[in-house]
Amino acid sequence: MPLDEKELLERDAKRNIGEELLQAVRDIKAGQVGRISTVEVSPLASARQRIGLSQSEFARMLGVSLRTLQEWEQGRRKPSGAAKSLIAIAIKDPETLQKLLAA
Repeated sequence: MPLDEKELLERDAKRNIGEELLQAVRDIKAGQVGRISTVEVSPLASARQRIGLSQSEFARMLGVSLRTLQEWEQGRRKPSGAAKSLIAIAIKDPETLQKLLAA
């Protein structure tokens, strides 16, 4: 059960944050990492990064808004129509897409 405000204040008053931080550094140096996070990069974001474009530049190249590209990369929205074809090319051969759209 979560602690209420008063219980949190009482608990925190007894903590030695400096010592906790030092211990965390010691643990890391000793190879005892507590939590490891991994970030999965979408194929679209990976393709964009391979050709060295920012999200803004890539969105402009595809003819979509920055927000639309971000939502595609984060998997919140799915592209449709011609965008699907451009994205398929971007994932398989981003350099070719860049050459085609730059011409």
